[in-house]
Amino acid sequence: MGAHVSNTKRIWQVFIYLSVLTIVEVVLGIFKPDALFHHDLFSLSYLNWIFIILTIVKAYYIMWAFMHLEGEKASFRWSIVAPMVFLIAYLACLILIEGDYIHDVFKTSSMKWMF
Repeated sequence: MGAHVSNTKRIWQVFIYLSVLTIVEVVLGIFKPDALFHHDLFSLSYLNWIFIILTIVKAYYIMWAFMHLEGEKASFRWSIVAPMVFLIAYLACLILIEGDYIHDVFKTSSMKWMF
C-alpha cells in the first residue's frame, strides 16, 4: 500500500489562483476603466471581453483541478473543455448583444423604461 499523499498545498494553490482571478474581475467591475469600458470590439466593450475570457479561464481551471483533468490525455481533456468554452462564450456574447440592443431601443424610442 502506498502512503497517503496530502493535497493541502495543491488546494491552497487552486484557492489562491481562483481568488486572484476573482479579485481582478471585482476590481475591474467596480472601477470600470474608461479605456476598457468605452471602446468596443465586435459590439462588446473590451471590459466585457475581459470578463468573458476570465470566466472561461476560471471554468477551465476549476475543471482542471477539481475534475482531475491534469492527468488525462489531451484529446479527452479537449472533448470536455472545448464544448464548455464554446457554450460559455456563445451564451455570454448573446446575452451582452441582446442587452445592448434592448438598451438602444429604449434609449432611442418613445417607449419609457418600465422597470
